Amino acid sequence: MELDPTPKFKRNLKQFPKSIRDKFYKQANFLLRDIRYPSLRAKKYDESAGIWQARVDKNVRFYFLIEKDTYTLVDIKYHD
Repeated sequence: MELDPTPKFKRNLKQFPKSIRDKFYKQANFLLRDIRYPSLRAKKYDESAGIWQARVDKNVRFYFLIEKDTYTLVDIKYHD
């Protein structure tokens, strides 16, 4: 599997502090190893659109699509 960030994802990721970006990269490596990795808590977010959600930390989530052998990173934002 590989990661393919959208322009929106890249733009939004840049707005987070370095500490959150570092946590995202750590979680992204876990995603590449195993979508069921416990700290990711990956789950379907919008089944009709095929969007998944995973944790960066308790306050930040990232959203992605699974397309063949690629995780398309759609968005990253604070979680309410």
